[in-house]
Amino acid sequence: MMTVRRSNSRGHARHGWLDSRHSFSFANYYDPRFMGISALRVINDDWVKPGYGFDTHPHRDMEIISYVLAGQIEHKDTMGFHTVLNAGDVQVMSAGTGILHSEYNPSNEDDLNFLQIWIQPDRRGVTPRYQQMNIADHQGLSLIASSDGRDGSLSLHQDASLYNLRLDHQPLQRVLQPERSYYLHLTGGTVTANGITLGAGDAIGLSAETTLSLTDTRQLDALLFELP
Repeated sequence: MMTVRRSNSRGHARHGWLDSRHSFSFANYYDPRFMGISALRVINDDWVKPGYGFDTHPHRDMEIISYVLAGQIEHKDTMGFHTVLNAGDVQVMSAGTGILHSEYNPSNEDDLNFLQIWIQPDRRGVTPRYQQMNIADHQGLSLIASSDGRDGSLSLHQDASLYNLRLDHQPLQRVLQPERSYYLHLTGGTVTANGITLGAGDAIGLSAETTLSLTDTRQLDALLFELP
């Protein structure tokens, strides 16, 4: 079964300093058809104006992935962790027993665009931790995060894998496990996925499928989630 999620059909929230598109139900946006897929609960495509951001707020028992598409995020928390993520950086924050943190756009001139992704963990009460890597130079199909941190990937407290896809005029065929769920979210470019044309911001969910066929790729930049 395949479910297409078009960019312009996502939930939309605008708060002056923040313009956000919600792939799944989030905050004041609710659609019972789009509550997440398997353990994947949130993909928010956030645009943040210079000098603004999210004040200190709590998270608990969630695997939170930030992927910076443009600009920078300054991240601080009450454990003393402080970092600035740049375009191409991916950070996994395991909130576990609880974290209080803030996220700001430190620039005086440039907008920040990043994806905030939440994956429900397979265990509760883990010790909070951070990991990050830069994928700006990755090409083809590359593993970003996995349950066991294999091949230098970031590790998740969930039986899930996250891949980055960067293809230009290159087809890709990938065997899928029909008992697992998959979600392909485009951050840029275009592709025909199992016969369906997708553009930036579009996505397709797959369950009980055996093949993912990507053709007509043009400057494709996408995330592929493999989920329990």
